[in-house]
Amino acid sequence: MAASGRSTLLSSNNSGLNSTAEQPNTEDEDGQDLWSAILSEVSTHSRSKLPSGKNVLVMGEVGSGKTTLVAKLQGVEDFLKGRGLEYLYFSVHDDDIDDQTRCNAWVLDGDLYHKGLQSVAVQREALGDSLLLVTVDLSRPWVAMESLQKWAAVAREHIDKLRVPPETLRELENRMARQFQEYVDPGWEESAPQRRSEEEENVLLPLGENTLTHNLGLPMVVVCTKCDAISTLEKEHDYKDEHLDFIQSYIRRFCLQYGASLLYTSVKEMKNVDVLYKYLVHRLYGFPFHYPAQLVEKDTVFIPSGWDNENKISILHENFQTLKPDDIFEEVIVKPPVRKVRPLTPHLYLVIPQKTVSEPGQTSEGVLANFFNSLLTKKAGASPPGNSTPGTVRKSGRTHTHTLTHTHNFII
Repeated sequence: MAASGRSTLLSSNNSGLNSTAEQPNTEDEDGQDLWSAILSEVSTHSRSKLPSGKNVLVMGEVGSGKTTLVAKLQGVEDFLKGRGLEYLYFSVHDDDIDDQTRCNAWVLDGDLYHKGLQSVAVQREALGDSLLLVTVDLSRPWVAMESLQKWAAVAREHIDKLRVPPETLRELENRMARQFQEYVDPGWEESAPQRRSEEEENVLLPLGENTLTHNLGLPMVVVCTKCDAISTLEKEHDYKDEHLDFIQSYIRRFCLQYGASLLYTSVKEMKNVDVLYKYLVHRLYGFPFHYPAQLVEKDTVFIPSGWDNENKISILHENFQTLKPDDIFEEVIVKPPVRKVRPLTPHLYLVIPQKTVSEPGQTSEGVLANFFNSLLTKKAGASPPGNSTPGTVRKSGRTHTHTLTHTHNFII
C-alpha cells in the first residue's frame, strides 16, 4: 500500500496524469536505478578492499643497505637497525577505492646464523602472498654472484622446510611461469598497430632453455644497492664499461634462471627507489605498472620479470674487448688488495739520569771521545784500570760520569 500511495503521489505531479497504471513512472525507475547503483558500488567496494598479509622478505649481506632501503620505501629518515629479523612496513594506498593497507617487510640478518627466522616472516599459508627481495652491494661487486647464490639457496631451503603440498607448490610455480610468459612491455603495447586477437593472447611463447630453471614459486626481485659507487669503481679500481657490462650480464643470467626482476638503486641519490616501490605493489597487489625496461643509464638499470632473454643479454657481449662472456666471474672481478698503511715508527727514549761532572778546560769533543772510547773498551772485554763501572773514564786522577741515552725502535 505504501508503494501504491507513493506512486499515486508522484503521478499526480507529473503533467496532470490521473492513473499510474496507464504509463510507467520514470522517476520511480530512476530512483530504483540509483539505489541499485549505490548498492552495487558498496558491494564492489567491499570486495575490492586491499588485501592484508602481503610480505616482502629482504635478504642480503651485512652492510648491503637492506634496512636503509626498506626505510626509504616506508618514508622514514631516522631508524634503528636491529639484529636477527627486523620488521618494517610500507603503506599502500589505492586512490580508486580510497583504501589503504600495510605491506609487511621482513629484513633478515646478513649472518646465516639467523636464517631460521624466515619461518616467522614467511609461513606456509602466506607463501603465495610473499615476495623475495635480495640485495647486492655494488660497492663490492666481487661478492655479487657468491651472495646471490647463497641467499637463493637459503630461500630454497626454507621453502622445502615448509612442506608445501605438491599441488599447491606446482600451482605457484605455474603462476610464476605464466606471469613471465604474459609480460608485455608497456612501450611495445602503446606502439602496437593493432590489438591481438583473443586466440593470439591465449598463445604463450615457450620459456627459454635457461629461463626459470630454478622456480621458487614466489616472485623474486634482485636489487643492486649503492649504484652511486660505480663512479668510485671507475676512478679507484680502473673499472671499464666492459667490466660493468660483465657484472650486469652475470646478474641478468642469474635473474633469468629464477624469473627475477633486476633494479639498480641508490638511496643516497634516490635513484629508482620510486620505481622499486611501484613495482613491488604491482607484483603484490596488481596495481598498474607502466615503466618499461631501462638499460641506457648504467646506474639506473631496470629489467622487469618477463622482459629479458639470452639474446638481449648477448648484446652486452658485443662491447667486450679483453673479456669473454664465459670467463669465470671471480677471476675477472677480483677483490682489490687491501692497502696496509704502516704508521710511523715511534721512538722511545730511555734516559738514565746521572750526574755529569765537567773538567775545567775540557771541550765537548773530549767528553764525547772519552764516552766512545769507554764503549769500545767495554766491547773488547777490557776494563779501565781502577774502575769497572760502565760509562766512566779515569783521567788526571778524576772520574767523569757521562749520560747514556738508549734509543729503542718499536715497529708496530
